[in-house]
Amino acid sequence: MKCQKCDRPATYHITELTGPTPVEVHLCEQHAQEYLGRGSEPSVEMTQVAEQMAQQLAKHMVVGQAAEEMKRLDQQACPYCGITFYKFRNQGRLGCPHDYEVFREQLEVLLANIHGDTPHKGKVSHHGPQASKIRTELIRLRREMREAVENEEYERASQLRDEIRRIESGEVS
Repeated sequence: MKCQKCDRPATYHITELTGPTPVEVHLCEQHAQEYLGRGSEPSVEMTQVAEQMAQQLAKHMVVGQAAEEMKRLDQQACPYCGITFYKFRNQGRLGCPHDYEVFREQLEVLLANIHGDTPHKGKVSHHGPQASKIRTELIRLRREMREAVENEEYERASQLRDEIRRIESGEVS
């Protein structure tokens, strides 16, 4: 098809819907730019409108991808307790200790959003696993010391007493 204004091939086929009936116009590139009022360079207004449309389209695409990803994550479930990530998000509680590993990636993102970082930077509980081992060891030593005193093994009892004092003072051997 030829341009309606010259003999070049029509590369733009424009349908005007501004009047009571649609009007079709077939133009070459040069005449199409003139017809659309752009001249050789697009106007600042048209460029801004095109940029805004591109941004809106990109937002919709990102939202669509995020929704699909969230749907996939929500269906992920713990093989031990059966809690889904969707249920965790709604109630705010995990079902079992294994959930921390099952939902590790999602929880790291969540913690980073809440706290700004994921490594722990606060105080450490004195009731952690190491403290538990120390308490167990002290209980064992005190029991042995009591038995040594009952059996009149005073030298052994004094060694155990010294060991207990070293542990309590923080000098773990």
